[in-house]
Amino acid sequence: MTPGEKAAAEVASEAEAEAVEEAALAEKAAPAKKSAAATKSAASKKAAVAAKKTAAVKKKAVPEKTFQETAAAPVKASPRSESPTALVRRARRINRELAEVFPYAHPELDFENPFQLVVATVLSAQTTDLRVNQTTPALFAKYPTPEDLAGANPEEVEEILRPTGFFRAKTRSVIGLSKALVEEFGGEVPGRLEDLVKLPGVGRKTAFVVLGNAFGRPGITVDTHFQRLVRRWRWTDETEPDKIEAAVGALFPKSDWTMLSHHVIFHGRRICHARKPACGACPIAPLCPAYGEGETDPEKAKKLLKYEKGGFPGQRLNPPQAYLDAGGRPAPPLGAG
Repeated sequence: MTPGEKAAAEVASEAEAEAVEEAALAEKAAPAKKSAAATKSAASKKAAVAAKKTAAVKKKAVPEKTFQETAAAPVKASPRSESPTALVRRARRINRELAEVFPYAHPELDFENPFQLVVATVLSAQTTDLRVNQTTPALFAKYPTPEDLAGANPEEVEEILRPTGFFRAKTRSVIGLSKALVEEFGGEVPGRLEDLVKLPGVGRKTAFVVLGNAFGRPGITVDTHFQRLVRRWRWTDETEPDKIEAAVGALFPKSDWTMLSHHVIFHGRRICHARKPACGACPIAPLCPAYGEGETDPEKAKKLLKYEKGGFPGQRLNPPQAYLDAGGRPAPPLGAG
């Protein structure tokens, strides 16, 4: 007997006993001339009331199916009620899980030195890393140093950068930052945040990309993927990049910041998409409070995976060997189809 049926039976039994008792009292108090038929009628009415009570209790009782469905429902994290310590533990566990899934995570911009990285990162605004990687070989072949790019003809640079979009503004930025490097830093990219953000077109996000990947100095890269995922995981409710950076940075040791950024961004680009996250193929689904926002069927979710997880080329024309060893494929050059 289910909990609901048991409760209904107990209430029904009590109601029937109450009806019998009331009928007996009524019979005892009635005048002798009252017929047995009248007494029986009173008892019948009481019994009818008891039957209605029983039906009402049965209607309100929770059916067995509900208990089964509740038991079968997927378990989610409940970050709204988790303590600060629990949040730190969950966030760090997610990062550890992603490190196992993406041991080859890396910056997805091709570069050989700090100058190439800062220019490529500036160019990556409002476009894909793939498009930047397909464009920069021609740019750096013609202007390999800050001195070369600082003295470039803007129209010629614009023509090279046209595929990246907003090419006029980007031309002004890369020529401007090249001039600043030559005039203020001896043609070298500075390794301090306060210096980098003074360069034209360089904000905190670009600065941390350069510091973390060209100088080995920890930094959190709050790009569109990072913002989306940390809010989806409820690591923070902040919406401004600087505040997201501070909130998430407080959850991890500073030494983890650069690789944390790569893990989150890799996951966002390959599995946890903006419109159709592949929840059914997600390795951190048990830790995610947003599980179910996307496709939960494993087979259907698998078809949503991108880049090496889906068997497609990556974004770098010259990716690290670890990426290739894991089954990753280089991106095609510009115009290769």
